Amino acid sequence: MVQESVRSRRGMVAAPHRLATEAGREVLAEGGNALEAAVATGAALVAAYPHMNHLGGDAFWLFRERSGRVRYLEACGYAGSLATRQRYRELGLDTIPARGPLAVLTVPGLVGGWMLLLEAAQAAGGRMPLSRLLAPAIELARAGYPVSRSLAWRFTTERGEKIEAPGFAEAFLTGGRPPQEGEVLPSGRLAATLEQLARSGLDDFYRGDVAREIAADLERIGSPVVRADLERYRARVREPLILKLGLGTLYNSPAPTQGLASLLILGIYDQLGAAAPESFDHIHRIVEATKRAFRIRDRVVTDPDRLTEDPAAYLAPAALAREARAIDKQRAAPWPEPAGKGDTVWFAAADASGLAVSSIQSLFWEFGSGCVLPRTGILMQNRGSSFSLDPKARNPLEPGRRPFHTLTPALAVLADGRVLAYGTMGGEGQPQTQAAFFTRHVLYKVPLAEAIDRPRWILGRTWGTTVTNVRLESRFADDLVRRLGAAGHAVEVLSDAYTETMGHAGAVAMHPDGTLEGAHDPRSDGGAGGV
Repeated sequence: MVQESVRSRRGMVAAPHRLATEAGREVLAEGGNALEAAVATGAALVAAYPHMNHLGGDAFWLFRERSGRVRYLEACGYAGSLATRQRYRELGLDTIPARGPLAVLTVPGLVGGWMLLLEAAQAAGGRMPLSRLLAPAIELARAGYPVSRSLAWRFTTERGEKIEAPGFAEAFLTGGRPPQEGEVLPSGRLAATLEQLARSGLDDFYRGDVAREIAADLERIGSPVVRADLERYRARVREPLILKLGLGTLYNSPAPTQGLASLLILGIYDQLGAAAPESFDHIHRIVEATKRAFRIRDRVVTDPDRLTEDPAAYLAPAALAREARAIDKQRAAPWPEPAGKGDTVWFAAADASGLAVSSIQSLFWEFGSGCVLPRTGILMQNRGSSFSLDPKARNPLEPGRRPFHTLTPALAVLADGRVLAYGTMGGEGQPQTQAAFFTRHVLYKVPLAEAIDRPRWILGRTWGTTVTNVRLESRFADDLVRRLGAAGHAVEVLSDAYTETMGHAGAVAMHPDGTLEGAHDPRSDGGAGGV
């Protein structure tokens, strides 16, 4: 049964874990604004959903100010000073390991992003102290967190075998075995770290006592990130990518993320159209647009300081029309292309003043590098494992370089007056799920919660699988599945009607009459909460 969306007037939060949703909702109820609620929600997600995001990861935000201006905050860490191709080659490696200390090669950006987000919150009138915003996360970390369905499921997947990394077994196994849903796991030193940040300020993470402890642990395990890398780090305010359609103006994250692919899919599909959702034309044309978008993404997107082309040029009407003309409306183009993996949390908040924020935090793979730092309880990301040791690659490893990111928070200001913050987690699936939700809800008028609930598909790899076909949840009509196969798509129907393979989607909408509406994915452990 489709979950009903939540409606309210003062504030709204949608997140993939109920405890994080409630943390943000309480901030709004106490008079905090949407950006403050986003920090509280994000911190609670670190404590409640540690396999998906942590203080050792990165984050990105899109938010609409009361004035109508849309801003983008980038909290993406760069490769450490010792992260050279020569270092890895001398260790006999042809690729960067996905787990362990050598996968910990980029500076964590998340906390630096919170710093910028709180500056924006204060500029918008926010007055809540940091200690209040971190309080739910501190309490949860101190008491231990209940193992979610999502976390327990990770140990049943292809990458869910025991991870050999410093601190992993102590943090995530119970007596050497995978934890069961509902069990309570300790958070190590995470509560003390959050308490220190609440007392001393978030800057302590990079240039204070917490930074000293992080650097000491990183040196001990052999990570290429050193304390000077932490000291130099600053999150950045940048311009978002923009796509203008007849339905409204769409915003997404620029390089080094795949936000370009998210907008390309919708821009190309806008040129093609379809009569109805879940029709052959709908699914086939989005899948084919995805192939075109991913080819452009893989050719263009890299560290924004090292771009050789302007990604925005591909969003011009003539460029979109050219890509649309290259699509055969009846036949599937050859596939696969190289694909990435990802693990993420997306969440959103909005308030009655007109602030709306689309947020995403990530470790890259589930559990990131697997390395848990004993002095701080911080789980470190493995985002840098997406770098190449080939100097001629699009994203070669270099100290100071930012890695490619699958993270893509989305926001739309629609022609009918609505503002929509939406997104999902799920690596390669993020642009595709955004397209499925947006076309269903905005183009075909499917209600918000139903548009999130309806069956989804994904082209290519995600959640650690090695397949490159088109996978569909089992609720699609048999006739549609047969027609996709006849058109040349390599189709696989999954056994589950709802599977976490498709990610956790959600949305928060601000309506012109002042009503706020929110919904989150039944595939996740969360939901929406309003004030």
